Amino acid sequence: MEVVDIRPLLAPAMSFACAGMVFLFGRKTHWRRFWMLSAATIKMLIVLSMLPGSLQGVVYTFDLVDFTGGIGLGFRADALGMFFALVSSSLWVATTVYAIGYMREDEKRVRFFGFFALCVSTTVGIAFAENLLTFFLFYEMLTICTYPLVIHYETPEALSAGRAYLTYTLIGGAFVLVGTVMVHDATGTISLGHPGILDAGIGTGRLGFIFGLLVIGFATKAALMPLHGWLPRAMVAPTPVSALLHAVAVVKAGAFGIVRTVYNVFGVDLLDGLGFTLPLAALAAFTIITASVIAIFQDDLKRRLAYSTISQISYIVLAASMLTPFAATAAIVHFANQALAKITMFFVAGAIQRTTGKTNVHELAGIGHQMPWTMGAFTVASLSFIGMPLFAGFITKWYISLGALESGQWWFLLVMITSSLLNAAYFLPIVYLAFFKPARGAAAPMKEARPTLLVPTLVCAIWVIALGTTSEVAGMPFSLAEAAVRFVFRM
Repeated sequence: MEVVDIRPLLAPAMSFACAGMVFLFGRKTHWRRFWMLSAATIKMLIVLSMLPGSLQGVVYTFDLVDFTGGIGLGFRADALGMFFALVSSSLWVATTVYAIGYMREDEKRVRFFGFFALCVSTTVGIAFAENLLTFFLFYEMLTICTYPLVIHYETPEALSAGRAYLTYTLIGGAFVLVGTVMVHDATGTISLGHPGILDAGIGTGRLGFIFGLLVIGFATKAALMPLHGWLPRAMVAPTPVSALLHAVAVVKAGAFGIVRTVYNVFGVDLLDGLGFTLPLAALAAFTIITASVIAIFQDDLKRRLAYSTISQISYIVLAASMLTPFAATAAIVHFANQALAKITMFFVAGAIQRTTGKTNVHELAGIGHQMPWTMGAFTVASLSFIGMPLFAGFITKWYISLGALESGQWWFLLVMITSSLLNAAYFLPIVYLAFFKPARGAAAPMKEARPTLLVPTLVCAIWVIALGTTSEVAGMPFSLAEAAVRFVFRM
């Protein structure tokens, strides 16, 4: 059932308003913090207010403006978009609190928080985009709004990273635009409100070209190899930006675009007959394994986490490519599972850097005795990525494995097993160093990060455990993912 409602528009508009107030009045610290925290809370409440209806199958829609020929700006809060928006809006609250503590002595705080708010606004706009044009506009705005955050420190390294980021993502956006035009030319619509709008009568060659354009365009932001080069370089940005890139906004927007392409533009029935998703699954599997191997050899903690992100985001693409209900469930829930575990890790990296000045893995010997709660949160996130039961990552790997059996493609199981072993190979040594190796020189006294850094980290770590233990609880995010799967597969 579809209901006209302004809330899918209000959710992204709230962050736009917040950004405006920050740019206008942000020089006063108390007003800046007031607007950031208020907007983050109100946005989350707006999204949460639509959750009961979404779980009952209600879809909230709002048409902002129609241009011509059925093309316009429209918003649609279906179950899949709601899941992505719920993850983004919830983590914006945690990241805002963390960023306030992390950036409190930075001279460019006003610019940082203004563009920070714009990034989250565009992310929720992507989640609630009713059609490919609306999706594309917010997708490109996300690129532009993120650029000032990537180059925040304005060092030569940061500026170079910013140029690489723009080059990759703007070219990717061009692919998405051409693909969007071709979809409209072939069907007369670009709506994302259906489980597939293309049909086999268009022709295999033309369909393959459209699929390639959209997937390449979105894969650039999703950092699938070999389109990943911008992401490790972007780690020169402040840690809250890294968390934003990896857990809330940019790479998730790319993965979300691929999921929309598979489930809403093409549809599982059409793609199952065409066979286009098998090469995509192979590319995702290659990225999962290769990025994990590279991560093992990274001493810089944030770069190790960056390659881990490249690997973990590809889980979503791999699962979506299987075209089975179990795998689709994994693809959707991994938006939350990866986000919470990865943002926890970046919060830990930033807390360690701000508290001790350490940024490299080899420097972390004994840090678990100095910052036990912080490293405890990192351990929780590590176990989740490895796929231990009772942690969120186990749910993803379990459902991908079920999807592999459901599709009859057993080699996906080998990818999951290999990935888990590689995750252990580059995360467990950090935990071992932190808790079981003595610090070099005199042992530092216990000194945890300041509360604004520690509390969001612990909250996210707790949610990693909660998502791993509440999949059968009605009303939890897993239920929303199941509602999205029912729509996609017409169940």
